[in-house]
Amino acid sequence: MRITVIHDDDEPSIVESDEPISITEVLDRLNIASSTVLAVLGETIVPHSSTITDDIEIELIVVSSGG
Repeated sequence: MRITVIHDDDEPSIVESDEPISITEVLDRLNIASSTVLAVLGETIVPHSSTITDDIEIELIVVSSGG
């Protein structure tokens, strides 16, 4: 399957997997700390533990914190 990841204004990143993969594993492959982003599928925020079983496009929203 093919996972297209949209992050910031960069070109989309592509992650391919022959077996189901979690969003956390996708983020690991892209060297993105899971604590720094929210994963959005369509208009729904999805847990990083969600398992991907088909071709999809997910958007990553940067979570900023601090004071």
